Amino acid sequence: MTTELNLRLLPSDNELYRDIIKPGQYIRTLHPYGYVYRLPEGAEVHTVRHQAHLLSHAEREQFTEKITIENEGVDDKITAAFTAGLLLGRYQPGFWKSEEQLHPLAAAGSLITFSHDSSALASAYLRERTLVDTQMEIMALVDAPANIKRPQYLAAWAEKSGKKYGYDVQVLDKAACEAEGLGALLAVNRGSEDPARFIIMQYKYQETGAAAGAGEGTEQDQTPLRKIAIIGKGITFDTGGVSIKGSQNLHLMKSDMGGAAAVFGTMEAIAKLKVKAHVIGIVPATDNSVDALSIKPSDVITGHSGKTIEIIDTDAEGRLVMSDGLSYANKYFQPDYLLDIATLTGSAVRTFGYECGALMSKNQAMSDALLAAGTASGEKLWPLPTWDAYRAGLDSDVADIKNYSGRPINGAIDAFKFLEFFTDEHPAFAHLDIAGVALKQGPFAKDRQATGFGMRLLVEWLEGL
Repeated sequence: MTTELNLRLLPSDNELYRDIIKPGQYIRTLHPYGYVYRLPEGAEVHTVRHQAHLLSHAEREQFTEKITIENEGVDDKITAAFTAGLLLGRYQPGFWKSEEQLHPLAAAGSLITFSHDSSALASAYLRERTLVDTQMEIMALVDAPANIKRPQYLAAWAEKSGKKYGYDVQVLDKAACEAEGLGALLAVNRGSEDPARFIIMQYKYQETGAAAGAGEGTEQDQTPLRKIAIIGKGITFDTGGVSIKGSQNLHLMKSDMGGAAAVFGTMEAIAKLKVKAHVIGIVPATDNSVDALSIKPSDVITGHSGKTIEIIDTDAEGRLVMSDGLSYANKYFQPDYLLDIATLTGSAVRTFGYECGALMSKNQAMSDALLAAGTASGEKLWPLPTWDAYRAGLDSDVADIKNYSGRPINGAIDAFKFLEFFTDEHPAFAHLDIAGVALKQGPFAKDRQATGFGMRLLVEWLEGL
């Protein structure tokens, strides 16, 4: 086979092949060996990245290890995004197959070059490559089978990433969780063979080089970094507990740590990109299994906050473990912004389908910034109401709050109101429910496959603060 592939990008208004290639489509060519792709009208970075991913996946058997991209007249960020999409085509979930066929771009020595290179393109490509590599890592985490992806596996992943990219990682084992009073996490963990882990990651931007030696008294020195705490749901498999789920699609509950994956990816990405922020990522990790020791509906537990919770439904476990994460973040870090992200409710899926995540926040400026970051990154969000009238459904006769109102029609908002209860009325709190977008049916796998949703959105938001 030809050792080099030529991939030509055409602006949407380019006259070449105008009658043959419609915007957003491509043709295969023999001389030179490769493809001609016409950019869509008003091309956006995330759209072009996705279309290049489709191309790379569909045509992987025709690809070679060396590709030249002809990018004359094409914006550098668009070119870089297209290249990132080609690299996303390397991802496949079949790590445990006895025979794995690698994408040519995954081979050692693979190379992508550009006909029109520049420092701006090099910078844009480096950023895209950085994000793609981390995105593929967290996709692999979400797609991993539950017997491998146990709480200690997630903790080891975080420790390895922190050591490699220079951010701090602390892992609380079961004894440390007990000493800390992480009662909600430990309650969910009662039915598991694996002890819970509570993973705390911390990244703080540090000036380097000339900027670091500028001396005290500069304007930059006088501006403290904003502190952001992000909590990700780390349920490595969710049976529903005693309130057990049905068997249909139960195997997909290995993805119930999609929020944790987004936090892991965000922490790694901002450390690699050296984003100017102080970010704390927290992942309470356990599975939710059925056992004689499992918590039961009617139980009353005490969380890290000291507040008591009546268990109505053991399948509403994600909000339990995250309530401990929110309480811990407030107690030890006093963040300027507090956010959680989780594959939390079927209600969010029934409301928005598989097109966007649900956003709930009473802070309008924070909500607007997250919506804008979602649009820019291609990981879209849309708001749901946060009215206090919904809180009455969580009133309990026997405890400070119950974990489920029994009204699935507003289940996503229920979850927000429950989590809000553990934020100490934080003025800048947001909740993201990504149940419909962390895992998707599509052209890249026979079954549903991880998307890595949340990482790009959160990086975009953090860079804009």
